[in-house]
Amino acid sequence: MSEFSNAAAPEITSIIETYLAAVASGDGAAVAALYADDATLEDPVGSPPRQGREAIAEFYGGLQGEVSTELIAARVVGREAAFSFRVVTKAGGASYTVEPIDVMTFNDAGLITSMRAFWAPSDMVVG
Repeated sequence: MSEFSNAAAPEITSIIETYLAAVASGDGAAVAALYADDATLEDPVGSPPRQGREAIAEFYGGLQGEVSTELIAARVVGREAAFSFRVVTKAGGASYTVEPIDVMTFNDAGLITSMRAFWAPSDMVVG
């Protein structure tokens, strides 16, 4: 078995927490600022990927209503992470809850270079 350093884990975990806080804020530009200029986003997996900070900002600009996020679990290896979290959106008198698993890669500057969100519309709970 080869050895590797996981020294970046605390930094990456902090970036994940910042990402979730930015998503909860509803500020698409703040979320996009966490991505590298040429980053890719596929949310959900199987949808057409978006590339570049401008396209990513447009995607997150669609956040509407009252949004809260909660990190459930994160696994970081090197400059890659997989994490599960809960997103609750309240809009139009209803509550929408989904628990995606996101897989992200990061560059040496700590910016997200790719994000793939694993969830399907059937995973959403409406209450």
